[in-house]
Amino acid sequence: MMDLLTANDKQGEYPPSYYAEHATQLEKFPCLKTEIRADVCVVGGGFTGLSTALHLAQSGYKVAILEAQRIGFGASGRNGGQVSGGQRMDQEGLEAILGDEHAKELWDISQQSVDLVRNLSSDMEDCGVVDGIIHTAHRKRYVKEEHAYTDHLRKKYGYDKIQNLSLEETRHLVNSPAYFGGTLDMGAGHIDPLRYALGLARKCINLGVEIYEQSKVINVKSGDTAKIKTQNGSISAKFVVLACNGYLGRLNSRVAARVMPINNFIIATEPMSKDAQKALIKNNHAVADSKFVVNYFRFSPDRRLLFGGSESYGYKFPRDIAAAVRKPMLEIYPQLKNTRIDYAWGGTLGITMNRMPHFERIDGNILSASGYSGHGVAMATMGGKMAADAIRGQAEQFDFMASVPTPRFPGGAMLRSPLLVLAMLWFSMRDRL
Repeated sequence: MMDLLTANDKQGEYPPSYYAEHATQLEKFPCLKTEIRADVCVVGGGFTGLSTALHLAQSGYKVAILEAQRIGFGASGRNGGQVSGGQRMDQEGLEAILGDEHAKELWDISQQSVDLVRNLSSDMEDCGVVDGIIHTAHRKRYVKEEHAYTDHLRKKYGYDKIQNLSLEETRHLVNSPAYFGGTLDMGAGHIDPLRYALGLARKCINLGVEIYEQSKVINVKSGDTAKIKTQNGSISAKFVVLACNGYLGRLNSRVAARVMPINNFIIATEPMSKDAQKALIKNNHAVADSKFVVNYFRFSPDRRLLFGGSESYGYKFPRDIAAAVRKPMLEIYPQLKNTRIDYAWGGTLGITMNRMPHFERIDGNILSASGYSGHGVAMATMGGKMAADAIRGQAEQFDFMASVPTPRFPGGAMLRSPLLVLAMLWFSMRDRL
């Protein structure tokens, strides 16, 4: 676990990202160095952990958060900021696997997750959700499939916030020769993820949540009162929520067999003029394309293009992140060949075999929610609320999510990385066909 935390990052410091430099950071919280008691101990200070703590504190629970680094340090503070409904697996796939009724319930939960982010961020400074995500088809043959799926959502789920885009409409909105059609979802949007995470932390502080940073958990001992040990202290708690996602390490082998860490990377260009911004993306929407290794991009408030693309496995990042991500950016926008890159960073997220989030009752009073597979801004926030609801005695949604199958990676935690690399090579080749 320590290798994961130190291989690419400075201990106790945010990565040198655009987000970290422009956010109003919180003062560092203390390291846990004593033995304390709490009603609930939350392990992990990202969206899931912060949402869990917030919703429990609103009901009067005494909650403590243990974060190995800084609040929002992991994927929650580094991601592309896209807030969208649905799951990482599309509704038609879910219908085939789970049936219409359960697929509809998953859809409803996903829409609740978007509403939750909008509501929680609405009073945060410079942190509201900006409407609109354009999903683009990078091959002509995918356009018909994209449009059919939009029609499916409108007819079967009554979702009328999405519309089909022709080739001309797509290229009007996204000025790139790489795309041949797509959709525009005005029910989705984008947000500054680190500002959002810090905003959640401020809400937690105001409700009395105790937050400890640089307090890595090394053991969780189950029992009627669980014992959570860090390197320098411990917490006794009635309930525990593991909200670690890609940073779980070896803390729990059952979750680790189903949730694998991978790395994704983002660059931020130099600021552009208003005209230059509009020449690339109209109406300040976000964009995600149809590649398996997705390209996703949007503009920051100061008109920098934030472009995410490329993945790696294991805990090491590329030596030159900027060069690795500039390549797919220029495939989309060759007109940016002389544009300066001011920031480049990476982050570790958690994925599952079928790309569905993994919820589990590890013990009666120990819950885990993770594996959002790149779809986590909204679902991780909702995952925290569902964990809090379960602890408060309203477990229907959490237990429903726990019933959705998330298969073990072949070979478990030991062999999952090399096998996934082979699979990703195949998908990468498919993206080029």
